[in-house]
Amino acid sequence: MKLLLDTHAFLWAVMQPAKLSAKARRLLESADTELIVSAASAWEIATKYRLGRLPDAKPILTDFNDVMRRLDARILAISHTHALRSGSYPQDHADPFDRMLAAQAELEHLPLVSCDTALRQFHIELVW
Repeated sequence: MKLLLDTHAFLWAVMQPAKLSAKARRLLESADTELIVSAASAWEIATKYRLGRLPDAKPILTDFNDVMRRLDARILAISHTHALRSGSYPQDHADPFDRMLAAQAELEHLPLVSCDTALRQFHIELVW
């Protein structure tokens, strides 16, 4: 199974695994699960750290590649197709990072690990 991690799920998996639901934690720890982190999450973490909204994220930003290796996750780049879909959603959802994650989940046919129920409006599969 392949899973795309919402930014908060990625952060919690790395820094506070107890915040994940039991189901999400079990799936993330399974050897049968391929974990995928969007480049949008790296962008979101860096932006929120710069703005002072994620002050504890410095270790992740300092050694992002090592964090990804330890999590045994791979990065999903943002393509023009993802960008076009993200920008064209008719849903009234202002967060550009959420819109990008929804577009990637939809176009790549990936369930998104997230507790954010607002993402249901994008008609993607959410796992929590």
